[in-house]
Amino acid sequence: MIHLDWKDRETVKQVKCVHTNAEKYMVSNVLTSGKVYEVKNETEEFYFLVDNTGTVGGFYKDYFEDVK
Repeated sequence: MIHLDWKDRETVKQVKCVHTNAEKYMVSNVLTSGKVYEVKNETEEFYFLVDNTGTVGGFYKDYFEDVK
């Protein structure tokens, strides 16, 4: 039940959204190109981060690049 406290967890890293051109799902209403987001959890395919709605959502990694 790790997902219940993701929002309050320590940030793993920060990523910057590079585009919102989704092939399958509409992400432009919860992500903003150029904005930096805090990653709360990560898998091979997804980042779980606090999006524009203030909740944790899972997004494909191809929308982001690492912030250094």
